[in-house]
Amino acid sequence: MPGSIKDRVAIVGMGCTRFGTLWDKGPSDLIVEAVNEACEDAGVELKDVEAIWAGTLFSVGGRTVSEPLRIQYKPVTRVENACGSGHEAMRGAAYAVAAGIYDVVLAVGFEKLKDEGMSGLPGMENRTNTHYQSSMPGVFAMMANKYFDRYGLTPEAGKEMLAKISVKSHANGFLNPKAHLKRKLTVEQVLNAPIIASPLGLFDCCGVSDGAAAAILCRADMAKDFRKDPVYIKAMQICTGPSSGRLLEDYDYTHVEEAHRAGIAAYEEADIKNPRKEISMAEVHDCFSITEAVTMEDLQFSPRGKVKEDIDAGTFALDGELPVQPDGGLKCFGHPIGASGIRMVYELYLQLQGRADKRQIKNPTLGLAHNMGGEPYAPTVSVVIVGS
Repeated sequence: MPGSIKDRVAIVGMGCTRFGTLWDKGPSDLIVEAVNEACEDAGVELKDVEAIWAGTLFSVGGRTVSEPLRIQYKPVTRVENACGSGHEAMRGAAYAVAAGIYDVVLAVGFEKLKDEGMSGLPGMENRTNTHYQSSMPGVFAMMANKYFDRYGLTPEAGKEMLAKISVKSHANGFLNPKAHLKRKLTVEQVLNAPIIASPLGLFDCCGVSDGAAAAILCRADMAKDFRKDPVYIKAMQICTGPSSGRLLEDYDYTHVEEAHRAGIAAYEEADIKNPRKEISMAEVHDCFSITEAVTMEDLQFSPRGKVKEDIDAGTFALDGELPVQPDGGLKCFGHPIGASGIRMVYELYLQLQGRADKRQIKNPTLGLAHNMGGEPYAPTVSVVIVGS
């Protein structure tokens, strides 16, 4: 399609730290570890990289990356787009290659949150205006309750549906040596956990983590000079609306319009007609269990109001028809805000190359990563599709 990035840019190397409460490491350590793995994976040295994009919510300026990497007077662009900052870094890097400005570039996302004493997503404690004061768990709890009501689920049935999502993600993440919260769960444990914002309990909410992830990108026609199994970018779309949901009484709280529209645009760019059948696997922004459920419908993996049927059938399990969160997702792998988007692509990259070890999916061809920054009624959403 005109203006499309499809098959114009390849990923030839990726790296990712373990996510977690990493008291013994600072941002520089995490950046160096992720970038070194990506460079080694691609068989390049940093001197071969022509430009760098860095995604982070808190660290300011390009020197946050140039200093630890000892970058010698090359362009470093720091970007931020809430929880989509990692995807934003990849998007900037990929578009620069597609535009013919650079041949080989680096995208890195990172965050060091635990030293800040964060107990949840930052910023909400100071967010006040004439309309509301809220927390992220509170906002997404409203989504869960409204979803249950709209589609005729009792609170008990709705909570069990959400519990199965968390159990699935933890089962996958337990197989991942880099995951933050490597613990298997049962439905009973999720249901009996302390309530954070009803109906969401402790295990319905993702954690806040430290971590970094990185990617080496190049022109598609150069990709096999670096490796025999590069991964190609099929679509990169981002969507932000007018934030009118918070002002309109008829916002239904059971869908995210930006996610739906970003998905449509990405499918068009990637020439995908039937997402449920053509997408092999997905990593989505499961900040809360209800977010994953609604996202399945927004991205056309499940019909509206029918995601429970797919959850009950195991459709999104590792051995299901469409595995979702094969690496554990935000829920189990963790959520260092600037790193999460690139971490999602890292898992898709490994899966497409057959390198995902115990969580390897059979013969994947296309993977989708979905990031969402902000509340359901006022987010920025990105969708990236990659394939072999």
